[in-house]
Amino acid sequence: MTVFELKQRLIQKINHTKNNRILEEVYRLLENEETDNTSFPLSDEQKNAIAESQVQYRNGQIITGEQADKDVDEWLKTTKAP
Repeated sequence: MTVFELKQRLIQKINHTKNNRILEEVYRLLENEETDNTSFPLSDEQKNAIAESQVQYRNGQIITGEQADKDVDEWLKTTKAP
């Protein structure tokens, strides 16, 4: 479905609904999209960590999420208290 088709279907649904709560929620969602320009200030430490991880990625020093999960599971097995 194209963006245009989706917009048309939404407009039809909006025009036919009499449920005020649905209309308010749709409006709230659309309003959030327009005003959500949230930025999060980062500390120097966070910026350095990001820069380091970008270098590691470019150098191919990465593992898959699956491998990371296996590594963590293995680490947890070896660190469990008796």
